[in-house]
Amino acid sequence: MYQLILLVSALCWAGNALAQMPRIELTAGFHRIEAEVAADQPNRMQGLMQRRSMAANQGMLFVFPRAERHCMWMRNTFLPLSVAFLDDNGAILNIEEMKPQTEDNHCAAAPARFALEMNSGWFSGKGVKPGGRISGTGRAPRPQ
Repeated sequence: MYQLILLVSALCWAGNALAQMPRIELTAGFHRIEAEVAADQPNRMQGLMQRRSMAANQGMLFVFPRAERHCMWMRNTFLPLSVAFLDDNGAILNIEEMKPQTEDNHCAAAPARFALEMNSGWFSGKGVKPGGRISGTGRAPRPQ
């Protein structure tokens, strides 16, 4: 019984943490993106773990305190995802495809300030490529 209470408590905490993530609108050309924003360490660590689905034009924007060669992985993430690493101005440095439930590192090609995760193939399906720009990152909450 005690273990069940701990599990329920942990799930409620995780649900509350996800519910508290702000959302912002980003654009890639004329394509609109509704992004949850992971701007603090607990939300960046949680990311899209445990999710089973995500709407077509939704994603998650990771906001980092410093531009560095950040890396992402897919532990406990069930969705195949594409990640675009962005510089301070939202310019796309590189895009990586990530397979579910793997621990392979997918890293920025140069110092990145943001990472935008979308459903796998979203960027290529919209013709969004490195050198393009994601607009609206300046409205993201300050990282913690």
